[in-house]
Amino acid sequence: MNANHQTPDEDLIQLLKDGEELAFNELYNRYWDKLYYVAHRLLKDTDAAEEIVQEVFLVLWKKREQLNIACIQAYLAAMTRYAVYRHLSKMQLSRKREQAVALKMATATEESDLDNKILLEIITGLSNRLPEKCRLVFQYNKLMDQSLADVAIKLNISEKTAEAHLTKALRIIRANVGDVTVLMLLLEELSRKS
Repeated sequence: MNANHQTPDEDLIQLLKDGEELAFNELYNRYWDKLYYVAHRLLKDTDAAEEIVQEVFLVLWKKREQLNIACIQAYLAAMTRYAVYRHLSKMQLSRKREQAVALKMATATEESDLDNKILLEIITGLSNRLPEKCRLVFQYNKLMDQSLADVAIKLNISEKTAEAHLTKALRIIRANVGDVTVLMLLLEELSRKS
């Protein structure tokens, strides 16, 4: 086939059905800009519009043997519009999924923050029931993040004594927090069921 811009669309369609690449190229050159305009007008996105038009022509080439087209211009315009609608639908679905994931993460973070706050309050409450030196060593070291050496200096005791008080405090708190953890897990399970 001669690449002739005067070849009627009907002839190009028949040549395309026969696998004539030059007919395909002619249709591509003739309609690409028009299809791009349609896609871009609907999407307002250059890259997506180009991608859609390329996909339309790829599908046209792949299905060339089954084509039964009366008007190629209307056919390609319709293919482009439907491709745009599918693209917009996918984008909307993707946004909904992203929003759902973000909401789930925010909820999980809030729940985790709340759980941590409750646990910290429980530990603080338990530490307040410890003997005074154990309580002070535990609170300075674990809750205020001070080193044992600094705690020992602050309380005017040896580092070994501070370590012994901390060990005793941790043993008592761990024994009591175990019961609290079971209670928190039960409360969490009940809240899921309701």
